[in-house]
Amino acid sequence: MKLNSFTKRLSTVGRLMAATVLCVSAMAFVWSGAFFSSTAAMASPAVNLIAAADAGDAVQEKASKDAGRTKNFIRDTEEKVKETAKTNAAKVDRASEDGSVVERKAKKDAATIEKRASEDSARTQEAVDNTKNAVERAVDSIKDVFSN
Repeated sequence: MKLNSFTKRLSTVGRLMAATVLCVSAMAFVWSGAFFSSTAAMASPAVNLIAAADAGDAVQEKASKDAGRTKNFIRDTEEKVKETAKTNAAKVDRASEDGSVVERKAKKDAATIEKRASEDSARTQEAVDNTKNAVERAVDSIKDVFSN
C-alpha cells in the first residue's frame, strides 16, 4: 500500500511529536532530581517547626492586638451614639419648654437608644472576643499538629 502525501506528512509529524514528548519527559525526570537525588541539601524539619511556632505566635499576637483595637472602636462608637441621643433630646427639650409629650418622648427615646447602644456594644465586643479566641485555638491546634 502506497501512502499519499498527506498521510506521509501526518506520519512524519506524529513521529516528531512522539520524539518530542519522550525527550521532554526525560528532561523533566532528570531535572526533578528523581534520577540524581541528593538529600544533603534538605532543610531540617526542626527549623521548620520553629519557624511555624514563631509564625503562630505572631498570628496570635496580631489577633489580640486587632481585637483590642476593634473593641476600642466599638466603645468609641457606643459613646458617640449615646452622645448624639443626649444632644437630640436636649435640642427637643430646649425647643419645647412646657414639658410636652414630644419632650417626654424624646427623653424616652434617648434612654432607649443609650440602652440599645450599650447592649449592641457588649454583644459586638463578645463576638470580637469569640473570633479572637477561635483564631487562637486554630493556631494552637495547628502548632500541636506540627509539634507531634
